[in-house]
Amino acid sequence: MGKCSILSPAVTGNLNHLMKLDAVGATPVGRKPLFGLDAVALASRMADLGEPLWRGRQLTEALYRQWVAELDQITTLPLALRGRLRIEGWEVGRPAIEQVFRSVDGTERYLVRGSGTDARTFETVWMPEGDGGETGDGSEEEAKPWSRATICVSSQVGCAVNCQFCLTARLGFQRNLSAGEIAGQVVAVLDRHGVEVGRDRVNLVFMGMGEPFLNYDNFMAAVRLLVEEVGLSPLRMTVSTSGIVPGIERFAQEPPELRPKLAISLNAPSDEVRGEVMPINRKWPIAAVVDAVRQVKLRPRERITFEYVLLGGVTDRPEHAAEVAQLVQRTGLPAKVNLIAWNPGPELPYTTPKPETAEQFRAALAARGIPAYVRKPRGRDIYAACGQLKRTVEA
Repeated sequence: MGKCSILSPAVTGNLNHLMKLDAVGATPVGRKPLFGLDAVALASRMADLGEPLWRGRQLTEALYRQWVAELDQITTLPLALRGRLRIEGWEVGRPAIEQVFRSVDGTERYLVRGSGTDARTFETVWMPEGDGGETGDGSEEEAKPWSRATICVSSQVGCAVNCQFCLTARLGFQRNLSAGEIAGQVVAVLDRHGVEVGRDRVNLVFMGMGEPFLNYDNFMAAVRLLVEEVGLSPLRMTVSTSGIVPGIERFAQEPPELRPKLAISLNAPSDEVRGEVMPINRKWPIAAVVDAVRQVKLRPRERITFEYVLLGGVTDRPEHAAEVAQLVQRTGLPAKVNLIAWNPGPELPYTTPKPETAEQFRAALAARGIPAYVRKPRGRDIYAACGQLKRTVEA
């Protein structure tokens, strides 16, 4: 296989200033969505209209607990007040599911329309019973199949990081999602499935389209909305990063009561191989990423997850397993490895390893004392699996 070393224009142009992507297209223009504003901001909007602060609490309850989608549904607000909000250009503005694709395994992939004025959609995935990715991270508990699911959440439209094995990279970077769009896609899916917050077990993985730490402010604002206003637990959330060191360092400063768990997309046993399949490694190699991760103060029983995509003949050999085990051991971190057999995509120059190869890799890690798990492929037939999100409409 030839070397995959070409960087996307978005990466080439921003390699030294990647964090500046945080400001690009973060706030949609021309519309005034209420969804995305926290309780304090909503109370302020009500005060601007001469209303008492408790109107803000009513609005917060309607948006984030009752999951209303239209102003007319907020019946706790007087009709005249709803009219004034509408005249001033305000709307609920929650992202809407426009198209649904269903897999034979029960997974659903959604094309979601955001609150921006552009025509771009983004994707969210619902996986009933999850994919096993949370196993061994220190937060598992007994749960019945009908009350357990995972939602895969996007943070950007497209992605600038250009991982060579990922279909999303083919879109390039188009824009950041706002905090309301990130949190809103979650609420739209919870609403669709009638999830009871606090009763049903639902995990969130920020592993959809985009690199969350290149949209850090909006990502963390969305997490705060989901925790403080919607009532979800950060212990049921995991954010995955390709290794954006400044973002990891910021993440390490977040309070534990708001911080999701952390997953690092490792995907290769060495800097040499990782640099070929993940060009971002040339900016922040493995050692720099691990040094940043060491700054994260872990909660009791919490582990760092190293995600590892098995590319047939490229990263799945027995010697690679030995290298990965040594690498993880050298970090000194309480960690586990999630193995992902590569999910195929058109025109991508890789092959999916056989199930027995993935199991042998897992067993090799386990024999060296590294907790390792093979994630179940979910929704491959509808382009909903890890690395397949590309706003595909023909599935």
